[in-house]
Amino acid sequence: MPTSTEEDYIKAIFKITERNQGTASTNSIAEHLSTSAASVTDMLKRLSEKEYFHYEKYKGVYLTTQGREIATQLIRKHRLWEYFLVEKLNFNWDEVHDIAEQLEHVKSDKLIENLDSFLDHPKYDPHGDPIPNAQGKFTIRTQISLFNLAVGEEAVVVGVKEHDKPFLQYLDQLKINIGTKLKVVNQIDFDHSKEILIDNTTQTVLSHKASTNIYVKKKMFS
Repeated sequence: MPTSTEEDYIKAIFKITERNQGTASTNSIAEHLSTSAASVTDMLKRLSEKEYFHYEKYKGVYLTTQGREIATQLIRKHRLWEYFLVEKLNFNWDEVHDIAEQLEHVKSDKLIENLDSFLDHPKYDPHGDPIPNAQGKFTIRTQISLFNLAVGEEAVVVGVKEHDKPFLQYLDQLKINIGTKLKVVNQIDFDHSKEILIDNTTQTVLSHKASTNIYVKKKMFS
């Protein structure tokens, strides 16, 4: 059974390879975990002995089936804890990531299954990310970035790409959260920012960066 530190590396490799649809380099892992490349190299040597990943020279590493199973269960626990903290303990969505990072290392399978049952098997966490089920399967949905909406189109917020605290707090200030209705009323060609109507009441301008980090699902509503 991997240690908590080893689990962090396994999850980092999973996230990097999922994003890149390929392998994870030593430098990308180091950047993801805010550590040195030398530390990553040492840890990869230890993990390779446990057969959690494969290494390809000049390319990087990718997880074995066993490694992917461990990573998926870590993500499942992390996102269930985030959901619990927000829905049951009234934490804000910008407060839960660091706490869930600690709780995801709890080893009790029974605790996690009881937690999932207690929460009535949620499919998405407070940031709109899919929660894997006990078999490691993710619920897939159709979504696009707000940036891809044309003028006049309407949508509902279903997730965010970035989870950093300043961005989530910025969205809170605008009263944008999961389930918020948005309509694009104008696009500014100069900087690709978008003028949007929030819940049919408040109008504001979102930068190109902000709009690309908000996931929406097109929906017609009055």
